[in-house]
Amino acid sequence: MNRREFVVSSAAMAAGLVGGGCASGGYRRDPLVGPHPGSGKASAVYELRIYTINPGKAEALHNRFRNHTLRLFRRHGIESMGYWMPVDAADARLHFLLRYPGREAREASWKAFVADPDWQAAYKASEASGPIVAKAENPFYVATDYSPVPAKGNVSRGGVFEWRSYTTPPGRLANLDARFRDHTVRLFERHGMKNWLYLHRMADQPHADVMMEYFLVHASREAAKASFDSFGKDPAWKAAREASEKAAGGSLTAPGGVKSVFLAATDYSPTR
Repeated sequence: MNRREFVVSSAAMAAGLVGGGCASGGYRRDPLVGPHPGSGKASAVYELRIYTINPGKAEALHNRFRNHTLRLFRRHGIESMGYWMPVDAADARLHFLLRYPGREAREASWKAFVADPDWQAAYKASEASGPIVAKAENPFYVATDYSPVPAKGNVSRGGVFEWRSYTTPPGRLANLDARFRDHTVRLFERHGMKNWLYLHRMADQPHADVMMEYFLVHASREAAKASFDSFGKDPAWKAAREASEKAAGGSLTAPGGVKSVFLAATDYSPTR
């Protein structure tokens, strides 16, 4: 691969997740979400990009986003929802969430962004001493029908976001969604956890039929632990869990299928 090919391919992969409740509980639906799959109409598309940063390159990446990338995203119709780094300093992965009116709009915006001479110049200058990003991941999502509108502004007020992913046994994703829709999101709020956004992977993404992923907001990691402790002891949660697992014929999460990362907003994040 020559230098120009590297620039274009790396740019495409490495340009450089409060209010709410559930639909059944009075949450305001996101006007961009629109009808869900099966309706024949398009839904908003979310893209979670996760960049593993090369050693010693974190500030170069942040400067590129801070001084160039966000502005160029806006120029090309790419909506920045949030930018975060893990609270664990040993985890050198920038997480950021983008939103588009649809998948075709996403492809058109990125084609224009990658071709923009201002981006190409910023990319070349930032990589003069070596590549910044070692690895890039970018799954695509649509919001669930029980997701709140993801608020912007000072969402965490100095607190933390928590990105949680759940993998179900085959055939039980609908059961998990029902439990969240009818019980879990409301009980999270009861115990001091703020629901920010709930997502399903798009049908063409890996593990789309067994994964649900979401963002919560907490005052701190300690507050998150206290909230989950009290949530786990809540009789309403215990009853909902028992009933949902009985209906499904077993656990709604696969062994090792619940993962969590605590995230702090960067200084350039819309959620800071």
